[in-house]
Amino acid sequence: MDQVEQQPLAAQRRAMVPHLAPLRLFLAFMPLWATAFALAVGAVLIRLIGLNPIEAYQGLWDGAFGNANAIGVTLMQATPLTLAGLGVLFAFRAGLWNIGAEGQLYAGATAATLIALNFPGLPSFVHIPLAMLAGFIAGAIWAGIPGYLKARRGVNEIISTLMLNYVAINAVNWLVRGPLQEPQRYFPQTIPIQRSAELPILLPDSQLHAGIIVALAAAFIVHMILWRTTLGFQVRAVGAGPSAAHYAGINVARSIILTMAISGGLAGLAGTNEILGVQHRLRDTFSPGYGYDGIVVALLGQLQPAGVILASLFFGSLRSGASMMQRTAQVPVTLVYIIQGLVVLLVVGTYVIQQLPKWSRRRRQ
Repeated sequence: MDQVEQQPLAAQRRAMVPHLAPLRLFLAFMPLWATAFALAVGAVLIRLIGLNPIEAYQGLWDGAFGNANAIGVTLMQATPLTLAGLGVLFAFRAGLWNIGAEGQLYAGATAATLIALNFPGLPSFVHIPLAMLAGFIAGAIWAGIPGYLKARRGVNEIISTLMLNYVAINAVNWLVRGPLQEPQRYFPQTIPIQRSAELPILLPDSQLHAGIIVALAAAFIVHMILWRTTLGFQVRAVGAGPSAAHYAGINVARSIILTMAISGGLAGLAGTNEILGVQHRLRDTFSPGYGYDGIVVALLGQLQPAGVILASLFFGSLRSGASMMQRTAQVPVTLVYIIQGLVVLLVVGTYVIQQLPKWSRRRRQ
């Protein structure tokens, strides 16, 4: 048999269009280019306002990785981003846009708080897993609603998940100003959770808590599910083409609902870790947008669990280093948000370009 005929079809195609190899290489590392470009634009903006970009970025680095406490804050910031990003990633793999990670995060935090506020006397090794399970289930239910509507009624999941964000956020606002508000009623927040439900601190004199272990374990489990189980194969098959998956015998509707539930559960865990590890009580608007940033983290991580961890570290370092940059170089914190916004625009734009051929094939099916 001819050597060319023995090659896989994809390899033959690549051999037929060698001139596209540099373009594929460029697109494969596009998140890296996007990040570098955003940082370069940020340096130009810093220079335009009369400040030193090198001094500013040195302050950003010191604030994120300068000492053990800074590293702890960076990892603490990366924890909810990793969990939320994994949730968005899981939905993306099935071709679903879960824009509701923020609402699922609030739902998970509320359920975990209810468990953490009650059951005094429970040992920590029971209380913490119980609160986490409640947070996962609440997030799964909150995401399962749009999943059901998508699978059974054809409702666009982007709209339904986005709308449910506002429902969850405003529901929490009402709870912490009403039935769950602390007796003093000075602030819109609950009383502190039971000590037995607090996640242990891993790094002394820092805010790094055991939630980082949960996030890393979740990344490993998501990887194993997606690439080592039948469920993961079905999820990816639905994402590659629902019609083809249906003809292959896969229950597409069930896969969509289950995928959204798992996606929401991971986002719910993000809220749970924030309450049990950092806040220790439920507050209104306690999340600075971890759920929304999870979308960018998933895309910046190339929809790979390991990539999500790295992207979360990047965003966590920006958040933790922004204050130091402001103190040392007098650079406004808002500049960090501009850099984040540029990364968002470039990464999302790149993702859309990369997915255009797939969407075209799906439309032809």
